[in-house]
Amino acid sequence: MQKILDDNYYDLIISNVMIPTYDTGDNITHMDLRHSLAHIPNDSVNPCDLGIYPYNAFPSVLTLSSTVSLEKSGIGTVQRNPYLALFGRGIIVAVIDTGIDYQHQAFLYNDGTTRILSLWDQTIQEGEPPEGFTYGTEYSREHINVALRSENPLSIVPSVDTNGHGTAIASVIAGKPSLEQSFSGVVPESDILVVKLKPAKNSLKKIFFVPENIECYQESDLIIGISYVTSVAKRLNRPIAICVAMGTNQSSHDGRGATSFITNYLAQQPQTGITITTGNEANKRRHYFNNTTAEPFLNDFELRVGENDKLFAIELWPFAPARLSIEITAPNRETTGQVFPALGECRRFAFVFNPSVIWINNYIFEEETGDQLILMRFQDPLPGIWTIRVQNLDKEPFSFHTWLPSGDLISEDTFFLNSNPDTTITSPGNATNPLTVTAYNQFNNTILPESGRGYTRTGFVKPDISAPGYQLTCAVPGNQYGSITGSGAAAAHAAGVVAMVFEWAIPRGNYTSITGNDVNRLLIRGAERSSGTTYPNNIWGYGQIEINRLFERLTNI
Repeated sequence: MQKILDDNYYDLIISNVMIPTYDTGDNITHMDLRHSLAHIPNDSVNPCDLGIYPYNAFPSVLTLSSTVSLEKSGIGTVQRNPYLALFGRGIIVAVIDTGIDYQHQAFLYNDGTTRILSLWDQTIQEGEPPEGFTYGTEYSREHINVALRSENPLSIVPSVDTNGHGTAIASVIAGKPSLEQSFSGVVPESDILVVKLKPAKNSLKKIFFVPENIECYQESDLIIGISYVTSVAKRLNRPIAICVAMGTNQSSHDGRGATSFITNYLAQQPQTGITITTGNEANKRRHYFNNTTAEPFLNDFELRVGENDKLFAIELWPFAPARLSIEITAPNRETTGQVFPALGECRRFAFVFNPSVIWINNYIFEEETGDQLILMRFQDPLPGIWTIRVQNLDKEPFSFHTWLPSGDLISEDTFFLNSNPDTTITSPGNATNPLTVTAYNQFNNTILPESGRGYTRTGFVKPDISAPGYQLTCAVPGNQYGSITGSGAAAAHAAGVVAMVFEWAIPRGNYTSITGNDVNRLLIRGAERSSGTTYPNNIWGYGQIEINRLFERLTNI
């Protein structure tokens, strides 16, 4: 079995400069111009392997940012301007997600052939991987068309979307219109590229205390998926709009990290647009912020742990120059004692009078950011109210952010008692140059309460823009239609709008070297803003996406 698929190997993200240090001949997988994966044997997963290897070497665990239901909302199709007639012709849209129901009519031409250029299924190892990649199976348009003509398509192209999220996202961007379902994707004449991500390795889940039965994905597979779709677009010399409808509460929430790096880089390249979800964490009570200005320069905050959450991790990110110690007290008043910052130390605390076990890594500095990071991992925690005490060893004012895991990695019964809904954009949505999209309810023009809020941890303006994200009609596996809600759906809508701008700019010759970041700035300028609100703000960004206003502004120059 290949090491990138083998649970007996960690996939560690390393700088390409470090490849000679790790290379044993067959244990390096190239990711992009800055990072590769080193596959390192793990005979048995020990939580303190995170300590031997740095925090930023382990890929983050990603969760999906929309919910798909079979309920329909009855929304009309995307508003169309007959003079522009932009349907995405000549543009590639890429969805890196849970796969696609390639037999669905939303992804077929009228003659029954597929609109999918190619489909890379990372979970199927029996066929040929894409050129330059080492795992999964690539199905070309020809492959898929042969399958569609056969009695049993899945015997030829066995790729399915068992979750439904990827199918829904792809249809919001690019689904073929269906009059009887009053449905249309934003750019129904675009070509579609699909990557079906493989699930996160169990060894990675064990490191980050993610329950084994939870569906989640690893950051490194997303980055490799992005490399694949951009390489196809480059080979075909076509513009591409990429949608990332998943995210994580791990990492520093400030636009640094491996995925943020590559999406920042690509969004500045000609003909490459990237839209990223804000996540749906704002109302989940999983973020706590504190700014302590007075003596005794300590802060106590409380965490309620639900009955069913047996494994989870918390990340606490202080601002420099503070040096913080931490002490965790269980509901029965047992305590870890004060844990001081150190370089690579990982400490295990097994409580005597309750079954809780806690591992604490109090890093004096985390490699990617240079900031302190306190990682707390809980196993079998006693349900009830836990108290976490943070103290500045330098007896000075300090502030910090803390996050619980995203999505369904934990239940909604575990939360901070004095939580804060701001700074809840999941990564890589904090990256600087991609378009970070939050969701609003287009029926009553209110923000979705769950949609992630800015700014980034370091105060950079995010989200960029808001897009419709409430009960959008979408395709559902099995040739059905339903609806999708969440900021992932909004990011999909915005990816379609980016593709429209690309069509105006590139195939029509209006601005052939336009970058994704250029498109984002045009969309920000053309956004709809209400008179009583100050923009940008941490909820709406620069306003509601509005493509007709963008073109009105361009034609009035």
